[in-house]
Amino acid sequence: MKLKTIAINLVIAIVAALIAVIAYARIAGPVTEVITYREDQPAWLTSLPDDFEADKFDFTYAAEKTVHGVVHVKVTSVRRQQQSQQRRPDPFFDWFFGPGPEREREPQPVTGFGSGVIISEDGYIVTNYHVIENATAVEVTLNDRRSYEASIVGSDPDSDIALLKVEAEGLHYIEFGNSDDLRLGQWVLAVGNPMNLTSTVTAGIVSARGRTVGIFRDRDMPIESFIQTDAAVNRGNSGGALVNLRGELVGIPTLIMSPTGAFAGNSFAVPVSIVKKVVEDIIEFGEVQRAVLGVFMQPLTSELAREHNIERLEGVFVSDLVEGGAAEEAGIKEGDVILRIDNVSVNSPAELQEKIALYRPRDKVNILINRNNRTQQITATLRNREGREEMVRPQEAYLGARFREVPQDLRAELNITGGAQVSDLGPGKFMQAGIREGCIIVSINNQPVNSPADIREILEGHQGGVIVEGVYPDGTVNYYAFGL
Repeated sequence: MKLKTIAINLVIAIVAALIAVIAYARIAGPVTEVITYREDQPAWLTSLPDDFEADKFDFTYAAEKTVHGVVHVKVTSVRRQQQSQQRRPDPFFDWFFGPGPEREREPQPVTGFGSGVIISEDGYIVTNYHVIENATAVEVTLNDRRSYEASIVGSDPDSDIALLKVEAEGLHYIEFGNSDDLRLGQWVLAVGNPMNLTSTVTAGIVSARGRTVGIFRDRDMPIESFIQTDAAVNRGNSGGALVNLRGELVGIPTLIMSPTGAFAGNSFAVPVSIVKKVVEDIIEFGEVQRAVLGVFMQPLTSELAREHNIERLEGVFVSDLVEGGAAEEAGIKEGDVILRIDNVSVNSPAELQEKIALYRPRDKVNILINRNNRTQQITATLRNREGREEMVRPQEAYLGARFREVPQDLRAELNITGGAQVSDLGPGKFMQAGIREGCIIVSINNQPVNSPADIREILEGHQGGVIVEGVYPDGTVNYYAFGL
């Protein structure tokens, strides 16, 4: 009886519920379901390494480790007063009739400043060539205010690197790092003396690698493959240190690009891979042993690839070859695309130049090329500037200048058959006359100059006026006069 009562009550409850639902639906009308859709902005997630620590980006270790290895460089040089703008001086009339009014003035001493990096405890210091160019005296001041007179051991205008030496022992120096290991976005510090403010440290990231800006167009074999950073660099930083967070030298700050002459967000440094090679050559041979492949090249663009039916847009396009050069002898042809140098990819002329600059004449390099859309391995034996395989030995200075033979490709470009190029310039008759490094002397007193030996042969024992005809790598022809 009790179970019957429970069942009846359950049925009544169910029926009541159904009646309530039907009644509500008729009163309230149909139910409308509103669905809201929001399109999220696309998001990308970064994958951090397992050992990533946010607090490891502390610059104090690198700054304290390197600030004592950077020096202040004071340079005294002689600058000739500019000639009158009204008329160009004629060396022939100047010599025979004397300088006209405002034509020639006494050279004036000029003081310049820069930075340098101590690379050995016995006093070797790296700086930029443009810091010590035409220097008659160089003074180096350490971070602890000790000062030394520095000698110029050697220089390389093509890479804008020079090597100094001070007589000291036990100096704090900065160890070489590996610029090839640098990655985009990696933190670096610039240490130097901007605006004569000694021991200044700024921070930035690596913005680009293998950058070419065309600043060395007047050099005969310019090496431009800069590390670009946004570390603040100003006048006086030149020749200082670019270091990684381990305090290792990875570059030498060299220039900035700016519409005002002050830092505007981009600075450029010579990679330490090139610096190390230049230093080793100067110490061992007295002159940089520049290896030459003997190719004229250009970036491989989409237009160039279509024109030559090249399927892969990678590598460096060979537009021409130096006759009798290393590349031609090895079998490289015009229209080939160079992909790798000793298993290292090269995708711009600057990258290829940087890799070849690390070798010496007579070194063999393995070159991977793309020819007719098929890869091929070629081995080339590199040569020196003059197209030969032997090392170049520096000549004894004569009248303050050293000379070298003119590279084959430069002779062809300037359409000259001989000449002697000024490789190093110090105080003497050639500097006093206004001749600059890189000048190719093609004649003296109307006698042709075909080699460095001809200069001494023509001038030895000569007395009186000397007229020098010189041409620069950019094609500019100048005449100079001096007396013996």
